[in-house]
Amino acid sequence: MLPRPTLGVWAKRQIRSRSPKTGPTQAPRWARPTCNNEMRPTKRYSVYDLQQLKGKRCLTHIHVKSPDEALAAEAVGIDLLSCSFDSPESQARLPSLVAAAPSSFLSGATPHGLASPEEAIRVGFKALEMGASSVYCSASPFIIEAMTREGIPVVGHLGLVPRHATWTNYRAIGKTVEEAKKLYDQMKRLESAGAYAAEFEVVPHNLASYLSSKTSMLLMSLGSGKGCDTQFLFSDDILGDYDERLPRHAKAYRNFLKEYRRLQEERVAAFREYVEDVNEGRFPAEEHLVTMDAALLNEVVDSIESDQNGRA
Repeated sequence: MLPRPTLGVWAKRQIRSRSPKTGPTQAPRWARPTCNNEMRPTKRYSVYDLQQLKGKRCLTHIHVKSPDEALAAEAVGIDLLSCSFDSPESQARLPSLVAAAPSSFLSGATPHGLASPEEAIRVGFKALEMGASSVYCSASPFIIEAMTREGIPVVGHLGLVPRHATWTNYRAIGKTVEEAKKLYDQMKRLESAGAYAAEFEVVPHNLASYLSSKTSMLLMSLGSGKGCDTQFLFSDDILGDYDERLPRHAKAYRNFLKEYRRLQEERVAAFREYVEDVNEGRFPAEEHLVTMDAALLNEVVDSIESDQNGRA
């Protein structure tokens, strides 16, 4: 019996997850070949556009980690997306994110510990060539200046910088006069280095509002209040898909972890039922089988046995 043609698991998953605009014979958007950013005129924003929006309205901003999330973010009109670009796996994933959200402004987070301006420039251009709109970098203004000098749009990081938290501990930054003034100086150095924006993490909201009015950069609030230029959250927090305490500055809108656990229980139950059906002879049943015509089967048996007797 010839096996029926089947779709691979990956293909099935892509078809189930495709956007409503994708027809039944079309590949999902992120499975199609894509071109470089320079050849894609459909981007919703450029860096220039974002700079013109400073002070006019607060932009929505999500860090995504999969094509499904990028597709969902673009479907509801999220203004800005970011993603990891700090490992071979995340770098390989970037084109699929770009293809899933082709009109979205997407920033890629560069690896921690860039060893030189030259390495930073290479990584930055690699991200842009793979479809990113800009890059995030938590390195010093010295490194960022080298990147911006070559025309790479860079987002810096101020306030609580988790990668540098050994110097501050995990806490709000800028709650004293000295620390607030230091934060201002860091902001101006980053601005002078050419960064067009900075992630502003866990800074007192009233201080953040004041500082936002003192810089040409877009300040991207992660726990720093409403007075910044964007409100930034991670998809993990929004979807509630991890088993840890939700950060104070975040809000969970769904409980994906509960759903993942439910699905795992269903997976185990389905496998158990399959095993029981096989052991009890219930699978395969008649409806799962293909039957050969009895007369033709007898003809095949007679032919094979005749040939065997002749060889004997």
